[in-house]
Amino acid sequence: MWICDAWKDYELLDTSDGDKLERWGNYILIRPDPQVIWHTEKKHPLWQKADASYHRSKAGGGAWSENRLPESWTVRYGDLRFRIKPMGFKHTGLFPEQAANWDWFSDLIRRAGRPIKVLNLFAYTGGATVAAAKAGASVCHVDAAKGMVAAAKENAVLSGLADAPIRYIVDDCRKFVEREIRRGNRYDAVIMDPPSYGRGPTGEVWKIEESIDDLVKLVSGVLSDKPLFFLLNSYTTGLSASAMRYITKLRIGEKFGGVTEADELGIPVGDSDYILPCGSSVRHTFEKDE
Repeated sequence: MWICDAWKDYELLDTSDGDKLERWGNYILIRPDPQVIWHTEKKHPLWQKADASYHRSKAGGGAWSENRLPESWTVRYGDLRFRIKPMGFKHTGLFPEQAANWDWFSDLIRRAGRPIKVLNLFAYTGGATVAAAKAGASVCHVDAAKGMVAAAKENAVLSGLADAPIRYIVDDCRKFVEREIRRGNRYDAVIMDPPSYGRGPTGEVWKIEESIDDLVKLVSGVLSDKPLFFLLNSYTTGLSASAMRYITKLRIGEKFGGVTEADELGIPVGDSDYILPCGSSVRHTFEKDE
């Protein structure tokens, strides 16, 4: 498991009965998590003092209650800054476990010794975009949601990257990649964080289990002649890390060579030796096989 344990402004304090107790900067949140399937006593005192809790509705969706939060606030990860803003469906605008991947690819970018172009697909609020740009890469940030792209721009400004070489695109990721291939534009690295389920602008349905193989195969066509890395993330419980590794090795590894690794991401729970699983990632580095 790739464990994210370097945060100062985020802490997973406790987990129980479908919920996780978190500290985001100075604020305490309770949010549901499908991985928390154990029923233990909620002994941590902050369970009773949370600034806000997200409760799911039986009719679908949910809402924040006991809300004593500002509209938004900032957290830090090293020299990166992010705007936290509680949104619908329990989200805060950041997935803290992804910091383990930020550290991994940032080191690759810094050690590359050459300019690196990164394509970040399904890029959300730009955690990976900001990390890659801070490491010295130029980044093309693509997401279909205009509001998420605006949030990514704000995070870049907060991190001192207002003038960094970041290109922001509001578009369907697959269609954008198809156009980039036709244009002959190539990238040294690709980051993908596709949703489990979604609908396109014309009603087309996306299900990651049915579509990810074709998408990874397509994206292989936008990699440069000297690619650096490929990263694929998933929060879909039905799509295992091993299956994603198989697809990546088949569609990326067989074409370019290199090393494919896959594992769960995890965050330590308080001072205990427990680790909460938080999705899976596949990391492919384009090194020569031994």
